[in-house]
Amino acid sequence: MKLDSNTIQALAEHLENCELQAHDTTKVTEEYPGMDWDDAYAIQDEIRRRKVARGSRIIGLKAGLTSHAKMKQMGVTTPVFGFMADYYAVPDGGECRVSELIHPKVEPEIAFVTKTELRGPGCHIGAVLAATDFVMPGIEVIDSRYRDFKFDLKSVVADNTSAARFVVGGQPMNVSGVDLGTVGIVLEKNGVPVAFGAGAAVLGHPAAAIAMLANHLAERGECIPAGTLILSGGITEAVSVAAGDNVTLRVQGMGSTSIRFV
Repeated sequence: MKLDSNTIQALAEHLENCELQAHDTTKVTEEYPGMDWDDAYAIQDEIRRRKVARGSRIIGLKAGLTSHAKMKQMGVTTPVFGFMADYYAVPDGGECRVSELIHPKVEPEIAFVTKTELRGPGCHIGAVLAATDFVMPGIEVIDSRYRDFKFDLKSVVADNTSAARFVVGGQPMNVSGVDLGTVGIVLEKNGVPVAFGAGAAVLGHPAAAIAMLANHLAERGECIPAGTLILSGGITEAVSVAAGDNVTLRVQGMGSTSIRFV
């Protein structure tokens, strides 16, 4: 690590305040260009600690920048990982207040829920599928705290991978009943299809993102506990939304989930 604990705490407070107060900032690497990956995840960990200390629960994990389309859109080459706090959750068909966000975008995802613990190193797709209770459609609302949605990988890790809100719904399905590599998705905004894709857009198979998450956590002495909800990453490029928009994700064989922006 290159940053001292006081700097990490100050950056975590700054980034979390940007989230909670819905105002943007310049990316943290502009002021600290020498920060490393450990620093970035340490800042994210401190944001997580701050939320828990105030009474929030951590209800899930997420992979980000996992599709080639998303990587190209953001100009990066490596997936990143973050967490989801309880107040990020929106009920299926529920409302998301745009006033609480800066510049929201939506991503269509496959959500996994584990039935047994997943632990790396050496976690692979087969282990993920064996540990999965069910999968279901999920829409993640991302909202980078960085000005103009411009960031580098270390900055976005520090900012908890742009996590903001999410919704899951539809028909939970056992992984034995679906080919997650070929399963098709359609994302609609105000009844008009705006994005199409298949599960293979996420690292060749959505479960590959979960395996990478387990291996990433193993390097830090952590694992994915049983019962964890995990968003496996955007299948398509992110789509901007505004107040008045209604977004629906339809996943082949799994039904649909939706969210309204007000």
